[in-house]
Amino acid sequence: MELHTLKPFHGSRKKAKRVGRGHGSAHGTYSTRGMKGQRARSGGSKGLKLKGMKQLLLRIPKLGGFKSIHEKDTVVNLDILQRVYENGETVTPVTLIKKHVITVPKKGMPTVKILGTGLLTKKLIIAKCRISAAAKEKIEAAGGSVSLEKEKKS
Repeated sequence: MELHTLKPFHGSRKKAKRVGRGHGSAHGTYSTRGMKGQRARSGGSKGLKLKGMKQLLLRIPKLGGFKSIHEKDTVVNLDILQRVYENGETVTPVTLIKKHVITVPKKGMPTVKILGTGLLTKKLIIAKCRISAAAKEKIEAAGGSVSLEKEKKS
């Protein structure tokens, strides 16, 4: 046995379908494309761009909702201020960042809103922060004060 005498096993190799080679080949006339129509023409099978478009659209999940261009307020509760700040200190976004209570956003200074969850016994001065009504009551009851000057949006 030598290389030039090797042959594949009988039936292991299938002959290619020779399409459009006359009636005797059994693949003449319409050349296995069926009768007339777009798919029987040349380029028809590749050029059907919108075939099944509705089913494709129905399969894609539709997501509703709204995404604001404005960043959300960073929320800080009174119990965190009680733990982090000393009596008589001023609470501003800058001091909150320095004490690692909040993080710096990608652009500009964060807008901070103080909420009234938790107890507050220390006398704090709140500046350049938004504040809820409940938090304002608790701060003033503890002897602190709230300045209403608004922080500039950057």
